[in-house]
Amino acid sequence: MTFASLRALHATIGEAIDTIEKVYKSQDPPLEYPALDVPYYSSQPHSAAVERAEALRLGAAVFSAANEIVAACGQLTATVHKPFFNLVETMNGPNITALFRFVEQTHIPEILREAGSEGSSVKDVAARITELRAATPGAKVVEIDPAKIGHILRVLATYHWVKEVSPDVFANNRLTSFIDSGKSLEQLKLAPHKKYDGTDGVAAFVGQAGDEVFKLMSHFSEWLLDGGLATNAPNGLPLSLAYNTQRKYYEWLEEPGNEWRLTRFGHAMNGTRYWEVAENIIHGFPWNELPKDSAVVDIGGGIGSVSVILSQAYPHLKFAVEDRAPVVAIAREAWGPKHAELFESGRVTFHVQDFFEEHKPFDVPGVGTVSQPSVFLARAVAHNWPDKDVITLLSILRRAAGPHTKLLLVDNLLPYACVDDKGDPTNSSGGAVRSLVPDGSPLLPNLGKASANGYILDISMLGLFDAKERTYREMDALTQAAGWKITNVKRAVGSLWAYTTAVPV
Repeated sequence: MTFASLRALHATIGEAIDTIEKVYKSQDPPLEYPALDVPYYSSQPHSAAVERAEALRLGAAVFSAANEIVAACGQLTATVHKPFFNLVETMNGPNITALFRFVEQTHIPEILREAGSEGSSVKDVAARITELRAATPGAKVVEIDPAKIGHILRVLATYHWVKEVSPDVFANNRLTSFIDSGKSLEQLKLAPHKKYDGTDGVAAFVGQAGDEVFKLMSHFSEWLLDGGLATNAPNGLPLSLAYNTQRKYYEWLEEPGNEWRLTRFGHAMNGTRYWEVAENIIHGFPWNELPKDSAVVDIGGGIGSVSVILSQAYPHLKFAVEDRAPVVAIAREAWGPKHAELFESGRVTFHVQDFFEEHKPFDVPGVGTVSQPSVFLARAVAHNWPDKDVITLLSILRRAAGPHTKLLLVDNLLPYACVDDKGDPTNSSGGAVRSLVPDGSPLLPNLGKASANGYILDISMLGLFDAKERTYREMDALTQAAGWKITNVKRAVGSLWAYTTAVPV
């Protein structure tokens, strides 16, 4: 059946392209799909046509069709690619991570942005790196061999993350532009420590993932085999092996000397908004049905990235962002002048609250003291903690909840990589999913490569926290154990993220 399977995958790709083209050609005037070779800088203004073409990518039809293309191409590659070559690429994947961190640290996307579409020679890139390093306190300035820059960028060009315009001349493409901070080289010289301030956080995410996450995951197998495979690992975390610390990740970030890492982490979490489409969180819960001045508690909300999105969409609500004291201390400054009205008006406020301590009443400007909020919002919180800790956290929220308080959990709900015929047919929440593809599709039931980021994140959570992304059944068991009942699950368009609503029982 191999040829039949290959042709079925080929047909899936063709049909998905037809779907995308139909959407773009139906516009007035007709539009082209964004080109890989053309950078798109989110920090710069664009024509109406370019902005519209970008927006169409996030529509349900286009997003779903794109996922089918990615899934089918991944499955085709796995089928026809020489197994040893596939193995070499997989086993040497950390090389790519290391290169990404280097590129972000040396500000190459910003250097290439200022060079323009004609690109920059590796000699000029090396010279700009030297200038920027000389202006960075504590950075070691060394003589740079331009040929090494060429070899590094050529690997990334091979993976379509940059474009080699001519031999040893490179330019940003669409993918490179995505990790550009938007800061000018002059700004980076004057204040390199403020590179991430006022940005979308993607560059910070690259820095964080290529630094502490990359390093601790190199000890992952060692940790697993030394006790990490137990339900509650008795041997600490891979972090202890990578950085010689017995502290948990968040505690370690708050240690003296890690201030820059803590700041970067806050910006990186802002960057993770791209895991979702903004419209998903906006429509993942009936926010518009909440009465005026209802209080929404964004627990573990960091610098308030999600609350800012929601407060702009629902100005009648009040958002209280809660986190540990060191995070709250930097939250407002991290935004710079952006969204000043939201903060000054009290529509978004910041409060110190350790969510493993009993929840304290808090003051909301124009409302007063709130002890039982309308909603507890926990985005990307449960996946940071082992089951026993999640039950503790949810139990604390249950004790602080009023009879009409809702709990909204925003995390990946991972489907199985096979058809799931063992779900509870009486469950009406919409959480259990038999398959993400229709019967007869040649694609993996979980959409394979198109869903891979959710499963990769799952293992990152295991390495960072001895935690995980969860299946619906796992999430359902945790909420029930803490006194909550799931009443509705709304899955995000084009990803594994889900908006799980629960009520007190």
